[in-house]
Amino acid sequence: MNLLIAAALAAAAPAPAHACPDLITAEAPICRAIQAQAEGRDEAAAQSFEEAANASPDNDPAKARMLAAAGNMWLSAGQAGKAALALDRALAVPGGLVAEQHGEALLDRARAAEAQSDLKTARAKLNEAAASISDDPFYWYFSAALAVRENDAATAQSAINKALAMAPADASILFEAGHVAHFTGDDVGARSYWQRALERDPHGPIGKAAREALDLLPVPLTVKTEPAAPPNK
Repeated sequence: MNLLIAAALAAAAPAPAHACPDLITAEAPICRAIQAQAEGRDEAAAQSFEEAANASPDNDPAKARMLAAAGNMWLSAGQAGKAALALDRALAVPGGLVAEQHGEALLDRARAAEAQSDLKTARAKLNEAAASISDDPFYWYFSAALAVRENDAATAQSAINKALAMAPADASILFEAGHVAHFTGDDVGARSYWQRALERDPHGPIGKAAREALDLLPVPLTVKTEPAAPPNK
């Protein structure tokens, strides 16, 4: 979840997540949402964030934050359509999302559009987000991944270079750098990046994906040098 939005919502929660009130209050669905998110129940978290948002006045800035959080959770749950609807509602609340919160919601909206294969909307939302979150390496990571789908090698290379400059040891960025290298025909570079991603996350999902990607690359050629024959006497 967007850390800025999560922090704001956690501050509004009425108690530890395990002690959410049974009574119907404005804070109860936020509490349940944070509890569900902590337990990895993304769809339940999204539903509770939307419930909290629907109970809030239309002009309440907190409504936008709850809808943005719902959109993020819908993305995590693999429900891009529901994510797009929630994020559009969040972005439409006047004065609701500011600075980085606004940019992160636009980035999530771009992710939802990409998941629906609406690449034009994805790029447009990503370009809007640049004004406030261009110093976020994940912004450039996603820009590179989107550019690959757009068949735009120059943008993909430029974007992943920026992501690597900001977070050179991040496993997910190293993995995407391998993807970009492979896309541009640099299998040697792809192998190097995927090997580094595997080393950074040997037992996690990124490491698993890197290992599978490495297995699909052609076996590197090796040149065997024979010892020179002795000169004839």
